[in-house]
Amino acid sequence: MGRGIEGLDRAYSIFFTGALIVLALLVVLCLVRAIIGPRVADRIVSVNMTGTMVIVMIAILALMLEEGYLADICLIYAMISFLAVIVLVKVYMGVYLEGKQEKDRENGRRAAQESREKEESS
Repeated sequence: MGRGIEGLDRAYSIFFTGALIVLALLVVLCLVRAIIGPRVADRIVSVNMTGTMVIVMIAILALMLEEGYLADICLIYAMISFLAVIVLVKVYMGVYLEGKQEKDRENGRRAAQESREKEESS
């Protein structure tokens, strides 16, 4: 009976180690995606995915090491990750809307200048 439990523990250990290795590789790929972009939205999604995978990695470590405090750290990291993504989106939207307003003002100036030029040439 004891041998079966040891075998199961070993199987879980191998499975958890494999999952951690795969997640580590995926985190690296997400960080590469965050660096190369090409758009800000891609970077924000990549940062969010990285945070989520780190949360899963901490949860797996909590199971492997049988440490309850890691679950608390996992929850705190989840809250911080969520807030970080919200702040990034707010900053991005502010910059986007500011650029859009500037572009609209510039288009309005051009349209006014073109109408003045048409009036003067008539």
